[in-house]
Amino acid sequence: MDNRQNTNIAVELTLLVLLATLWGGSYTFIKLGVATIPPITLIAARTAIAGLLLLAVMWTRGIKMPRDGASWQRFAFQAVLNSVIPWTLIAWGERHVDAALATILNSAGPIFTFLLTAIVSRHEATTPRKLFGVLAGIAGILLIVGADAFHGIGSGPLAEAAIVAATLCYACAAIFGRSFKDLDPMAPAAGSLLAGAAVLIPASLVLEQPWTLSPSLSSVLALSALATFSTAAAFAIYFRLIQALGSVGTTAQAYLRVPIGVAIGVAFLGETLSRTAWIGLACVVLGVAAMTIPARRSASVKLS
Repeated sequence: MDNRQNTNIAVELTLLVLLATLWGGSYTFIKLGVATIPPITLIAARTAIAGLLLLAVMWTRGIKMPRDGASWQRFAFQAVLNSVIPWTLIAWGERHVDAALATILNSAGPIFTFLLTAIVSRHEATTPRKLFGVLAGIAGILLIVGADAFHGIGSGPLAEAAIVAATLCYACAAIFGRSFKDLDPMAPAAGSLLAGAAVLIPASLVLEQPWTLSPSLSSVLALSALATFSTAAAFAIYFRLIQALGSVGTTAQAYLRVPIGVAIGVAFLGETLSRTAWIGLACVVLGVAAMTIPARRSASVKLS
């Protein structure tokens, strides 16, 4: 039992790192994509392509999409919380906020998830160990990014508020995502993406007239990677982890995005880490472990 439990934990933590990598890479794909594709059109295409890809995977696996109205209402609500509103807010906010500050503001997801779980939903245990993990993670982010990231804070309060609001949406989506535990993770992933596309495509047609565009090859390739890897694959992993690690544990990927990005810079760009950044990396790893491993162990105890 212990060996199987340890194996499951290792698999879930590996998937958490993979999810953070896929979503961390989305910022680069978006930057390349919006060079010649307007934001709403890019996001509409992202959700539509990813949703159709997941439908195809479900068909090959023999998984049926729910057809009842109640399920699609839930998919639509999840889409609003997890893609339509936050992606739009972040795209707008990052026009006015430095990337480092946006990183800090957008990494507050686990804090909001922990507080909402403890005060409002109470759908899973909010242990002191998880609280320690939340605080250690945000401390690690601050140490990695550095105090210079706060330079100019308050100069764009609306943009900063937009990014915080997007982060709050992500926290609510992680909690609401628990309501899909009766479905295969592929179903809410595909359903929420298609529901989001149903909102975004009309907005794109009205506001940006995509038929008039001449996107570059790099933007098209970035959109393809964004839809395939950072959306379709990422959403399938996300809904699996929501069921396995819980809301607080899954949002730990918000902390992992920063050290993964730093590691890429060190490995491929020859960048170096300051002493405080190394301490920050240790804090992030410690925080993620505290937020995820206890949740799995408690679940295993209940089953045994």
